[in-house]
Amino acid sequence: MNLDATDRKLINFLQDDSKQTTKQLSLQLNLSVTAVYERIKKLEKEQVIKRYVALVDKQKVNRSFLVFCHIKLIQHTKEYVSTFEKEVQKLEEVSECFHVSGDYDYILKVYVKDMQEYREFMVHKITALKHIGSTHSSFAINVVKNETKIVV
Repeated sequence: MNLDATDRKLINFLQDDSKQTTKQLSLQLNLSVTAVYERIKKLEKEQVIKRYVALVDKQKVNRSFLVFCHIKLIQHTKEYVSTFEKEVQKLEEVSECFHVSGDYDYILKVYVKDMQEYREFMVHKITALKHIGSTHSSFAINVVKNETKIVV
């Protein structure tokens, strides 16, 4: 799908606040409410806009301890990769999982309450996964930038 300048503005406005009404958006874009509605529906249909979510304050829900867990598989075979990726999908503590190049095969972004809860996660969940060779954990000291918006 080719995005024109108006589509790009609309996407950026929605990323800033997806609860804006089509009326509010129409005023910002100088378009009719119907035109804005149709553009949004097209962006959703084409999966440019995949879903709408609420961003939660991690402190207020007791999930502010952020850990980057590096995982190395025993062997990088199709079976091991597939098995690991299916299993990691089930771990609620893992908010993101990236298959990466370099010394490790995966990086998991893990949110838990504290160090004790992370230890429980490692001992009972990560070590239960098949084909894991080694892990390395890095603990976030401070969040310098955490942005969900992709400027288009």
